[in-house]
Amino acid sequence: MTVTIHPSAIVDPAATLGEGVSVGPFCVVGPNVELGDRVRLVSHVAVDGRTRIGAETVIYPFASIGHRPQDLKFHGEPSELVIGARNQIREHVTMNPGTEGGGMLTTVGDDGLFMMGSHVAHDCVVGNNVILANNATLGGHVTLGDYVIIGGLSAVRQFVRIGAHAMIGGMSGVENDVIPFGLVMGDRARLAGLNLVGLERRGFKKDDIHALRAAYRMLFGPEGTLAERVEGVGRDFGDRALIGDVLDFIRAKEGSLCQPREG
Repeated sequence: MTVTIHPSAIVDPAATLGEGVSVGPFCVVGPNVELGDRVRLVSHVAVDGRTRIGAETVIYPFASIGHRPQDLKFHGEPSELVIGARNQIREHVTMNPGTEGGGMLTTVGDDGLFMMGSHVAHDCVVGNNVILANNATLGGHVTLGDYVIIGGLSAVRQFVRIGAHAMIGGMSGVENDVIPFGLVMGDRARLAGLNLVGLERRGFKKDDIHALRAAYRMLFGPEGTLAERVEGVGRDFGDRALIGDVLDFIRAKEGSLCQPREG
């Protein structure tokens, strides 16, 4: 398949372009950029740095991909941004490479939708099938599991982990780790239950969902300490894979846990 480059675009000769790549009007592609097969830059897209973009990803006008991180500690180290396949990266999205303080790498998985104005900061690890709605913002070093949805105008603080299949309501400020399958919302976000709609849409069995709800009630009930409740849930639901994912996430103890609002 032929590579198509609009006459107004500027593509460095050292850039690597796969088969069927399309670079639209007024795009700028830097020398260390690799565009996979059938990647499409619609128009006015700027891609720079050590950036690799997977096959069939489409990037819309005025997105800024791979430019210098918004981190005052960054001093030009040769860090990278790696974006997977079949992503939809909409207008004005920004994605930054890693830094020396975070492993030198920002990664974005496959099949994501990054809506207008959303931001993936340095050293983030973003899973597959993730959705960031309009103007959702990830601080540096954030980790998102697969199928996470971040609502519009929400912000996730640096180093926060959000487990797979969790949903963040719009206009939320997330300061603490969110368990897999969790649903959180609020100005200073609190856990508001499980993402039951998402679980049903993705075909999880009803008995697994019921068990997950029962485990959730135990985990965040009033009795005992969190450590004691985790032990009890593990004892009562140890054979349930979904609940095991939640318990593994909590046991990792990488940050404070987002919990339900008291009262």
